[in-house]
Amino acid sequence: MERRDFLAAVPAIGLMSSFKSKEKLPISCSAYDWTTFYRRNGKEWGDNIPNDIAEYAKSGISALEPNITSVALAIELIPQLKKQGISMPSIYVNSLLHEKEKVEEGIKTILAIADRVKPYGTSIIVTNPSPINWGGDELKTDSQLAVQAAALNKLGAALRKKGIKLAYHTHDMEMKAGAREFHHMLQNTDAENMGFCFDLHWVYQGSMDSALAVYDTLRIYGHRIVELHLRQSKDGVWSEALDIGSDIDYQKVAKELLKINVTPHLVIEQCISEETPKTMTAVEAHQRDLVWVKKVFKEFL
Repeated sequence: MERRDFLAAVPAIGLMSSFKSKEKLPISCSAYDWTTFYRRNGKEWGDNIPNDIAEYAKSGISALEPNITSVALAIELIPQLKKQGISMPSIYVNSLLHEKEKVEEGIKTILAIADRVKPYGTSIIVTNPSPINWGGDELKTDSQLAVQAAALNKLGAALRKKGIKLAYHTHDMEMKAGAREFHHMLQNTDAENMGFCFDLHWVYQGSMDSALAVYDTLRIYGHRIVELHLRQSKDGVWSEALDIGSDIDYQKVAKELLKINVTPHLVIEQCISEETPKTMTAVEAHQRDLVWVKKVFKEFL
């Protein structure tokens, strides 16, 4: 087979192993962006879970993607979600998988969390393997990347047996050095064991604010996408609501996903930074986000 013919066939091959949810999942929202809104007002999301979830419910978003750090947190959170009628189709869990001696304990912790959240309807677990040092420049070695990829594949296989899909998430760190960590994880894991949580803005940011990098990533790994993290910016500054920014063409993204018959779980993650204008509350911003998602991704719902 000619090289060009082989490369043209790769996306089609990948499509055969695409993750398809048995049912359409509701539009969700990451708890992390609520953390950024709360901190702007001098509060801390999670200090008062009953009040936080009651406030969240006012946004009209019927699902939440929380960052679950332990089984104990899941036990505390789920009754409050039930009380407000909010589902939890996906969760975010941190992991440390590049150190060989810590892999088994890390996998054991995530599987224990999976057993607790599965009965409440969680079908996707998103993880972003921790860097060597948060905010630092030290990159993982080739051997550490190999350990991490094998661990992700093992974790994904174990979760699949439980009826849960593992989804790989990245920040900007994984895009350094030719995106070697990012590509190695997706090139050296089985699609049936691990999907891709495409956080478009972290790919944009990690590629020196390149929308082209976002669209190219979609073309290369679109068949692995099981979830989208939706965030927008204007001239590189995070917007207060999704409909304000213009750096990423989400209409283009939606159109390309439909072309390859991939309809991922949609998760709002419209975080704010110190440079973000302050014109609305967290509830108001997320109400606008919800309207925008329903409009741009209407064919996915």
